Amino acid sequence: MRRVVCVLGVAAIWSAAVFAQEASIPQTARQALLEMFFSKTSGTFAKHLPAVTLAALEKSGALASLQQYSLLAGQLQTQGTNFHTFETGSVLLSGEDAKTGQKVEVTVENDALRGERDDIELSFQTYKNGEAQRTPFMPRMTFTMKQEARVWKLNEISVTIRLPLADPDLLKAMTENMKARENANVSVTSVSTTSQTQSSMSSAGSDAQVLAAMRTILTAEITYATSYPRVGFTCTLSDLDGFGGGEPNEHQAMLINSGLASGKKYGFVFTLSGCEGAPVTSFRLAAAPNTNIFGRKAFCADQSGTIRSSDDGNMAHCFASGTAIQ
Repeated sequence: MRRVVCVLGVAAIWSAAVFAQEASIPQTARQALLEMFFSKTSGTFAKHLPAVTLAALEKSGALASLQQYSLLAGQLQTQGTNFHTFETGSVLLSGEDAKTGQKVEVTVENDALRGERDDIELSFQTYKNGEAQRTPFMPRMTFTMKQEARVWKLNEISVTIRLPLADPDLLKAMTENMKARENANVSVTSVSTTSQTQSSMSSAGSDAQVLAAMRTILTAEITYATSYPRVGFTCTLSDLDGFGGGEPNEHQAMLINSGLASGKKYGFVFTLSGCEGAPVTSFRLAAAPNTNIFGRKAFCADQSGTIRSSDDGNMAHCFASGTAIQ
């Protein structure tokens, strides 16, 4: 009995020692890169970003959206993509779509570890029904990982595109593409004005999207005037922009995303005007359809927050006698 107890005790001590040794092995840069993009654990993408990057994202309000990247592996599996990652060896990732028979392999061409920096160069190869697909445009990517507080962080991404001008596949693709464009140009001349209008409208956003964008701007204007009472409202969309470094200020209040701040979204042009007073106490917000989109309403609003529309797309009619939207 004593012998059995001694054996069990030795085994327990040996197991604990092995576990402690494995737990103390630091994570490699390659393991950190895989964890960053393919871990199912929430927050792993943000974990491997530099501290200054996280701080800037947090100030801009974009940090919460990083959750989707942390769940990339789950999304791929949900879509029916079978993939495997490898912490060692020449292959970093192998993924296959059973429905289409397409497969992609990500290969580690070079892993240059120098102290607290590791440059991982990757190449890509695609397969169709087991046959490698040749393409001269396939890029190579280098992920530069640096240690920060003993954690590997993604510090830089470099992309290199190889373009062999004498490659037969490239020459064939170029000639076929030129022929396709010529045929497309011939077809375009026979398209009617009605079909062009339908195509333009299908690529534009819905009225609900445009209205949501207007409400976002109106809310941002109220917040802006409250935050900067000496200025009041603004007639410059870029003042409401949500991307930038440092603290929010009157020229970059970080209240709307940069796409909307550009003034062009959903096939509409958004503009602010009519700012009067010091501080500014009134403004006008207009959302006019692009000139190449026919049959769309014009939308308008002012500091009251009431949004109106004009069926004829005329902005002057919208402000003068537009129909109020509930």
